[in-house]
Amino acid sequence: MSGTDFGALDAVGLNLQAVFDLDDLPDHLRDRLLNTTDSPPGLRQLILIGNAGPTLWRSVCASDIDSNDPIDAFSVREANRWLDQHCPGHTQHRLYPGHAPVDLQQLGQLAGWHHASPFKLGIQPGWGTWFAYRVALLADTALPGTAPRHTTSPCLGCIDSPCVRSCPAGAMADGNFALDACIDYRQRPDSRCADTCVARLHCPVGEANRYDTAQIRHVYSNSLRMIARYRATAEQRSPEA
Repeated sequence: MSGTDFGALDAVGLNLQAVFDLDDLPDHLRDRLLNTTDSPPGLRQLILIGNAGPTLWRSVCASDIDSNDPIDAFSVREANRWLDQHCPGHTQHRLYPGHAPVDLQQLGQLAGWHHASPFKLGIQPGWGTWFAYRVALLADTALPGTAPRHTTSPCLGCIDSPCVRSCPAGAMADGNFALDACIDYRQRPDSRCADTCVARLHCPVGEANRYDTAQIRHVYSNSLRMIARYRATAEQRSPEA
C-alpha cells in the first residue's frame, strides 16, 4: 500500500495506479521522459493511471463528457480532479494521452501490471487483458511510491492456447504474432474482428471482468478506422501509387 488515497479514481474505474520516483527509474527511461518533452523543471515523480474491468466505461457513459475520444477525455478530467484535490498547487506535465514517446507497456512491466500475451496485449492475473493505460504524467509531487506487483504470467499455465486456436486470421499460428495478417483480416468485408477481437474473447483469464460489449465495439471500431486512415496515407505516399 502506498498510503495515498486513490478512492476517487477507484470509484470511476481508474482502479490501477502506480507512483514512481524518477530517480528510481532506469536511467535511459528517465532521461527519455524528461529530455523529449517540454517539461517544466522540478518534476520528481511519474504517476501512471489505468483501468481494469468495465467500470470506467460505465462511468464514461454516465458522465457529461462530449468528446470524440470520451474515454481519454474522461480519464484526463478525473485524473486532474484527483490531483487538484490531493496535490493542490503542484505542477504536472501530462505525457499520455498526448504525443510524448511513452512506452506504456514498459511502465506497466515496472508496475507489475503487464505480462506479454500471444496476441500482444498485456495480461495479468485476475483482470486478464481487460485493462488499459489511461493517463501518464510527470509531477513535482512527493507521494509515497507504490511497490510493484509480483505476479506470474497467466499464459505460462495455459495448456491449449484458446487465443491462438480461435484467431480467424491465424495471426499466431507460427508461434509469433503476425501484425499484417491481423490487420489484413480485420479489413476484410466478412471479418469477424471488425469491431472485436475473437482471440481476446476466447482467453479465459479475467473473463468475469470483461469489458462491456459496447466498449469492445467502440475500441475496435476506432482502431479499424485508424488502420484504414494509416493505410490510405501510406498508399498515397508510396512512389508506386
